[in-house]
Amino acid sequence: MLAGAHRLLYERHPLMSLSRRLATGLGAAAATTLAAVAAAPLIGVAAPDPDHAAAARAAASWLAGEFTDGILPGPATPEDWGLTIDGILALSATGVDPSTRQAATAQVAANVRAYNSYDHWGHKGYTDGGATAKLLYAASVTGAEPTDFGGYDLRAETLSLIAGADTDHQRGRITSRSPSATGWDPSNTFDQSFAVVGLSRSGGVPQDAVNFLIRQQCAAGGFRLFPDTAGGPSPSCDAQPDAILDVDSTAMAVQALLSAAENGAAGAADAADAGADWLVSQQHNDGSFGGSGPTTGTNSNSTGLAGQALAAAGHDAEANQAARALAALQLTTANGGAAAAEAGAIAYNAGGMADAVTDGLADNDRDQWRRATAQALLGLVQVPLGRIGLDPPPPTGAPTPTGTASPTTSPTATGSPTPTATVSPTPSATGTVPSETPSAPPTSSAPVTPTPTTPSLGGLPTTGAAITSYVLLTVLLLGGGVGLLVLGRRRAS
Repeated sequence: MLAGAHRLLYERHPLMSLSRRLATGLGAAAATTLAAVAAAPLIGVAAPDPDHAAAARAAASWLAGEFTDGILPGPATPEDWGLTIDGILALSATGVDPSTRQAATAQVAANVRAYNSYDHWGHKGYTDGGATAKLLYAASVTGAEPTDFGGYDLRAETLSLIAGADTDHQRGRITSRSPSATGWDPSNTFDQSFAVVGLSRSGGVPQDAVNFLIRQQCAAGGFRLFPDTAGGPSPSCDAQPDAILDVDSTAMAVQALLSAAENGAAGAADAADAGADWLVSQQHNDGSFGGSGPTTGTNSNSTGLAGQALAAAGHDAEANQAARALAALQLTTANGGAAAAEAGAIAYNAGGMADAVTDGLADNDRDQWRRATAQALLGLVQVPLGRIGLDPPPPTGAPTPTGTASPTTSPTATGSPTPTATVSPTPSATGTVPSETPSAPPTSSAPVTPTPTTPSLGGLPTTGAAITSYVLLTVLLLGGGVGLLVLGRRRAS
């Protein structure tokens, strides 16, 4: 990245000669140009269609109405911390309902161990790597202090869970810590992506963590969901003959790698570009996407994540196609039928949309709608994972339509009787499930790529960056050189 990397080494002195004054003047002009180049987005994400941004806000407004005292419930529990974090990300990306977002952040901060450990079950010593990484990312999005979130240093915890150099091809993997050593680690590509983007945004990411994520990418460009096979951990995606490439995992990996690339991680940009190209090849004619396994059919979760990743990578046309597919699955007062009061909610698929229009939105369906809406709206608002909470929400073309009323929120924290697993991007629950892992805490020996002082920029568009500033800078520097040469010759004569 150029931002923050250029410095002009001009020394000021009260007795400088005319030539040095001229050089200093030209240097100052060049420095101004360089500062403008560093501050301006050399790469960036194009703003979404204002109507799509308005649709995203409508979806977030509906989702905000599903919170109770800052908590989103699970299918069988009054709280689902992974889903609550998804809700926080959705509200942060759209700028909707700050009071609910703040209440939810307070609740998550007060229940860190309810989400990433077995402490509430009385089993001390277990830490879930994927949940810890997701908490770290959430802290960075909300503007909280990642080293003191609910009293926990999530950055240090995440780094301590990165497998060290003594773990062979598992080096760099986010792992879980357990007091007993049974079974393989349950972490997957979603967990690794959260670790990479969370560390990138909170001070720098170890190159080993980036390398492990890249090893989950097959030559075709797509990423597999699970690093492990029936025979044990597989060294790489290409080393697994029957590797299944997954749209959701690829979308997450692309965005994490873009964030790492902005912080100077080697190989991240090329891997992200290849992943985005693979996503383009998987897009259906109507702009939608499907996942893998039980989520193979067209669905809004996969479409939302893929659309967000395509926008982050500069594939604007394809990202807008995905947004149009998502808008077709969104309830409005005009098309909602029996579910018109749920305006803003986004269905998981066309079947769910049709059922809601005919019969309304049943209580036992709400969990699926919450999960679908939280991730689908990311493909409408098109703010990359690496920029949520840093960039202002995109402008909308019309006032945000409202669905259900916003709940009364409270920052008062509540406890949780049981820990919850890392929430899957889809209703199929393919996310991290806590399980026992090797007893020895993994250590990270990889150097950390520091985060530049200038905030990272979102996305690496394939179209490249404008060169106007570079041309101006070149002219200034060449002019300075010519001026110095002329003055030098005059002084010599």
